[in-house]
Amino acid sequence: MKKFYVASSLKNIENVRYVSQQLINKGYIHTYDWTRNESASTLADLKEIGQQEKDAIIESDFIIVLLPAGKGSHIEFGIALGHGKRIYLYSANDDVNNFETTSTFYQLPEVEKCIGTIEELLEKVTTSQI
Repeated sequence: MKKFYVASSLKNIENVRYVSQQLINKGYIHTYDWTRNESASTLADLKEIGQQEKDAIIESDFIIVLLPAGKGSHIEFGIALGHGKRIYLYSANDDVNNFETTSTFYQLPEVEKCIGTIEELLEKVTTSQI
C-alpha cells in the first residue's frame, strides 16, 4: 500500500490528524506522525525530530501539504520535490493561484493543487493513488 506524510503548521494539527486517520483507515501507511511530538526544548531535540521527518518524507510515496503552512512545511515540500515525490498541496481557498501571493514551486508538475474541502482533498488523493 502507498506510504504518505502530511506536512502543515501546528495551527492545522486537527486537520493533519484527520487526514492522516482517514488515509490510515483506507489502508495507507503513515510514515511519521509529527503531531505526537512533545515540544522540543533543545537543539538536539530539533535535530532528532528533523531527521525523523526527513526520513519519513523520503520513505513516503507522496506527501500532502496543508496550507497555511510554516517554514518547516515548506522545507518538507522542498525535500519531497527534490526526491521526486508526488505532492498534494491543499488550500481551502484559491490563494495558491493568486499570482501576487503564490510560490513558483506550487506551479511545478509534481504538485497537484487541491482547493476546496478536506473531503475533496481526500477524494483526490485516494482516487489518484489507485
